[in-house]
Amino acid sequence: MPKHVPAHEFDQIANQIGRHPFGVGLDELAQALGEKLPRRTLQRRLARLVKDGRLTYAGKKYRLALLTGQILVAMEPPAGQATGEVYVPLSPEGEAIKAYVRQALQQRRPVSYEVKFLEAYQPNETFYLPAALREQLHALGRSSAAQATAGTFARDIMNRLLIDLSWASSRLEGNTYTRLDTERLIELGEAAEGKDALETQMILNHKEAIEYLVREVDRVGVNGETVIALHALLSDGLLQDPQAGGRVRNRAVEIGGSVYLPVAMPQRLEELFGIVLAMAAEVTDPFEQAFFLMVHLPYLQPFEDVNKRVSRLAANIPLIRCNLCPLSFIDVPQQAYIDAMIGVYELNRIELLRDVFVWAYERSCQQYVAVRQQLIPPDVFRLRYRAELTEAVRAIVRGGQAAGAAAFRAAMPAKVATEDRDKFIALLDGEFKNLHQGNAIRFGLRPLEFATWRRNINGR
Repeated sequence: MPKHVPAHEFDQIANQIGRHPFGVGLDELAQALGEKLPRRTLQRRLARLVKDGRLTYAGKKYRLALLTGQILVAMEPPAGQATGEVYVPLSPEGEAIKAYVRQALQQRRPVSYEVKFLEAYQPNETFYLPAALREQLHALGRSSAAQATAGTFARDIMNRLLIDLSWASSRLEGNTYTRLDTERLIELGEAAEGKDALETQMILNHKEAIEYLVREVDRVGVNGETVIALHALLSDGLLQDPQAGGRVRNRAVEIGGSVYLPVAMPQRLEELFGIVLAMAAEVTDPFEQAFFLMVHLPYLQPFEDVNKRVSRLAANIPLIRCNLCPLSFIDVPQQAYIDAMIGVYELNRIELLRDVFVWAYERSCQQYVAVRQQLIPPDVFRLRYRAELTEAVRAIVRGGQAAGAAAFRAAMPAKVATEDRDKFIALLDGEFKNLHQGNAIRFGLRPLEFATWRRNINGR
């Protein structure tokens, strides 16, 4: 008869693996658990945990499986059904924060903005992400475009990024658009039936803001101008006071579902906003910089609304500029993200948000690995003249001209060298042969703008 193994012994193994978001090998795990558990016994229990769906095994590493779907719960009597919560693997510190923020509001102590939380951070001396974790994130996010000009990788996967990040970030705010709805809206300009107009606006605002980050990559940075611009784009048409878009707030706000009270004094808020961005700009590691923005922008709440959305897109600035895989927040459980933010608001603890950040980034990299592998080697000539190519395509489309040799010569930018002009015309011809409503965004053309041009050209 097989020996009965107490549940807590399996839990001990799973909890140890949960400390390693990127997985842990058998040797390292055995060392962490000590000599009390023989290696063969450990292997059998790991196999059982994998079979039961609590762990996954790939690349010679064990990881906690993400809980999804439904579980059957036996009740006495009758038999019933309950829904399992979708969450991310947590560190022990993350578990403790989750337990605290899940308490009723009445059991949590009201708190206000704590400037000591910000003052305790010294750029490039204090780290929210330990060195080993930063190294793992760099290894995960490194792209084949690492040595190319800033923003190359994001431009190469632009269509996919627009849909993924617009949908996932909006979903974290309760938006009910599906990914397919989002794809049709972004690529075809078709709003989903039965959806609130504000949901459609939220998706389109994300699209505009992401295009701004990628298109203006040489100008954007971790600074007030960029963050203010992101807020203006993301909040367009969504605020009760239209003048509040792109401005630091001048009135008090409250956080739903939290006992945290942000700074209310406008002058103090302006001062802290500048300090937060100045500190963030000093951080040299792109992942640490991204995470710092995800922590301190929502904590400060510099705007009347849309603060978390601004922080999620701002976190992508250093990743896009360094040609690292962007953070799309794809499949991030809404409740896990909310719990993590409340942990920052009420406890000034970042561990739960770090768990979410690490899992989310790994998930984003998994999503884009296939896209990255399919990227063909860059065309050096096209890279050299990418700005001029964009300028010419836009000029022809917005000028309502038919694509042809005459239009190509007329739209030829002066910066194209004389000896390169014939090759540039051939490049333009190839681009127009492959141009359609879905990929026109690469040249800063809206889908409806392109569709109107094509309809007018075809109608001649």
